[in-house]
Amino acid sequence: MAQDPKQQRKQARQMNDQMRVRREKMNDLLAEGIDPFGHEFKPTALAAELDQKYDQFSKDELENKHIEVTVAGRMIAKRGSGKVGFADLLDRSGKIQIYVRKDVVGEQAYHIFKRADIGDFLGFTGEVIKTDMGQLTIRPTKVTFLSKALRPLPEKYHGLQNKEQKYRQRYLDLISNRTSFDRFQQRAQIIKAVRSYLDNDLDFTEVETPVLHSSAGGASARPFITHHNALDIDLYLRIALELHLKRLIVGGMGRVYEIGRVFRNEGMDKEHNPEFTELESYAAYYDFYDVMDETEGIFRSAAKVVSPDLKIEYQGQPVDLGQPFKRIHMVDAIKEKTGVDFWPKLSTEQARQLADQHQVSYENYWQTGHIINAFFEKFVEPTITDPTFVYGHPIEISPLAKKNADDARFTDRFELYILGNEYANAFSELNDPIDQRQRFEAQAQERVDGNEEAQGIDDDYVKALEYGMPPTGGLGIGIDRLVMLLTDAPSIRDVLLFPTMRPED
Repeated sequence: MAQDPKQQRKQARQMNDQMRVRREKMNDLLAEGIDPFGHEFKPTALAAELDQKYDQFSKDELENKHIEVTVAGRMIAKRGSGKVGFADLLDRSGKIQIYVRKDVVGEQAYHIFKRADIGDFLGFTGEVIKTDMGQLTIRPTKVTFLSKALRPLPEKYHGLQNKEQKYRQRYLDLISNRTSFDRFQQRAQIIKAVRSYLDNDLDFTEVETPVLHSSAGGASARPFITHHNALDIDLYLRIALELHLKRLIVGGMGRVYEIGRVFRNEGMDKEHNPEFTELESYAAYYDFYDVMDETEGIFRSAAKVVSPDLKIEYQGQPVDLGQPFKRIHMVDAIKEKTGVDFWPKLSTEQARQLADQHQVSYENYWQTGHIINAFFEKFVEPTITDPTFVYGHPIEISPLAKKNADDARFTDRFELYILGNEYANAFSELNDPIDQRQRFEAQAQERVDGNEEAQGIDDDYVKALEYGMPPTGGLGIGIDRLVMLLTDAPSIRDVLLFPTMRPED
């Protein structure tokens, strides 16, 4: 459909001088028979590979070798005048200098190079040399125009000044900010290292489970709801991977994991995004102590990507992931920090009295276990610095975890904390279908009493348990938080390529 002339005039008025000039150059290329948006091109080398292979040689040594390569990338700088020009070419591995001589490439190719703008994609075939200053450079014999940039890059290639812009226009952030580019490369390597550890060291099988669920379960969170027209039913975007993965343990798969997107209709801050990436793993015959060992292995495998000695720094605070992680019961941790002892059995009213004395707020539907957890979150969690497994969560807040054999008020569950932040949640899985239904029913009552994040009853999951699930250890790790920790990223938006953003006015 043809664009409305008024709209065309409006867009023309908004277009700045640089953009008009770039469009004029695009038309000039067309007039010269050159496609401004290019065709297939086959580079033979990346900038980083050339640097690794040839930077060790002197200028004379390289001149004698006559090494010819073809490179391609975005031109991010250009300088020179007359019949000689220099450019910096950026590809996915880094940048390399280009030295273009009119008497070498010919008049037409040199004209193309001189008319090219910062941001354009170009291909060069030529010899690897070193300049008098010792900089590894390509001296091309051939120039190929690949794609015209109709908008200028951020001012002087110094990056984005508007902090929000780097999240809204991640492509500009990746062009302008090499730290950000490298962080996302590291993210991919971290996930690859986690997969390698689970696949090769622990013999897990990676699987895929549905994103659309008939009921929202596996975690305490508000779901996103959608509607399936053909079936005329509401469905939920998954808030966790757990319940489908445990069905696979029932089916005999033994050790399974999934790394996938989950969705929670909750607030956003530097540690929370409505969609995020989670790792969940389940292993038959593990208990939660085995899962602690598994978790340490995962964190160390991931940390080696950024620090072979497993020592990192996050926001100015050192963390040693090579040392054995600390382990402490939640009740003991609370007693250490506050002197309050929750080991004696307390009624809900007694627990509320303790909460009142220590200015710990609570909801009307809360029981003793909820208040214990609130004490931990207020007085203990922010103080944890070294990697620490906090275990023994109250049964009221752990509807899918196995009861502790010695004290049924608590479960065989742990969370991993580092520098006051939670990085993992795990437990010996509840495999008693009768107990599981009772827990689901208690959660359903909590929802009636006002807890919007309480889980509902998943009848099919209970049915699966009735066929028998072996003792199983399960683990959940927020991949985004793990990447934040290992790459020293202050916000989850810095490790998500396209974080959820409020629409611009």
